[in-house]
Amino acid sequence: MEFRRLGRSGLNISEISYGNWLTHGSQVEEDQAQACIKAALDAGITTFDTADVYANTAAESVLGRGLKGQRRESLEIFTKVFWPTGPKGPNDKGLSRKHIIESANASLKRLGTDYVDLYQAHRFDRTVPLEETMQAFADLVRQGKALYIGVSEWNAEQISRGAALARELKIPFVSNQPQYSMLWRVIESQVVPASEREGLSQIVWSPVAQGVLTGKYKVGQPLPAGSRATDENGGANMVKRFLDEKTLTAVAKLEPLAADAGLSMAQLAVAWVLQNPNVASAIIGASRPEQVYDNVKAAGVKLEPELLTAIDEALGDVVISDPALTVAP
Repeated sequence: MEFRRLGRSGLNISEISYGNWLTHGSQVEEDQAQACIKAALDAGITTFDTADVYANTAAESVLGRGLKGQRRESLEIFTKVFWPTGPKGPNDKGLSRKHIIESANASLKRLGTDYVDLYQAHRFDRTVPLEETMQAFADLVRQGKALYIGVSEWNAEQISRGAALARELKIPFVSNQPQYSMLWRVIESQVVPASEREGLSQIVWSPVAQGVLTGKYKVGQPLPAGSRATDENGGANMVKRFLDEKTLTAVAKLEPLAADAGLSMAQLAVAWVLQNPNVASAIIGASRPEQVYDNVKAAGVKLEPELLTAIDEALGDVVISDPALTVAP
């Protein structure tokens, strides 16, 4: 495993991190989830990402049980706050001080830890003054419950505003967590430059485009049984954007490129996002331990410029790059 610094901070995180968005507590049974966590640890992953909303809090509990007994100081545990959890009352969502503080305390209990290494705003909240949000995060940092602060799917302007307040409050604002893959490049033109100016790294999710970049979805063939595209509770709506004939035909052109590089399709996809110097880590998910062991082999891989050019030529105009598509509620 290779490691990178997160933003301008002194925190090192594993180039491949393990996330449990669409698996633990929902799509994957407990025993299988625990086997995947063990595989991640065995493979040298030290960075684990989750959120209170995943499986309506169950994913945090699964991860907490999976990491129990590990040396806490040897791990980087990340979670997030924003989306509704619990009974979904009027204060059970968003980035108000009340919701942030209460959610942080609940997450710590589920994870079985006194602190998280990174606490992230899962989206930007236009209904709450940003000053209130950042002050609540600052208080958590000063209480020792969060060591660093990050965000997820904020656009360039939101990142710059948050960074300015973080400087005033003297708290470490170090990361953004966006969707990023060969097919989904909306962060490149605005979010990445803003993050570089403000000292943030990207921790990217879905580097294999919800499984499409593994090559398992084929033109004219039925969707693989048990795949994400067949699970309405496991992200089927999101993966459908990549399942048109034109995109799948382009993705199939990557197979010989991966083979020539001595990589699986998944390894090529994960290695590709890690070529971006502003990316600190690529989050992988897994429903089977074998997927973890395959994906981690992308750590430390250097893709030659000729291969990167060939990838761009193969994908052509199926790549989505519009910065306006950065998620915002």
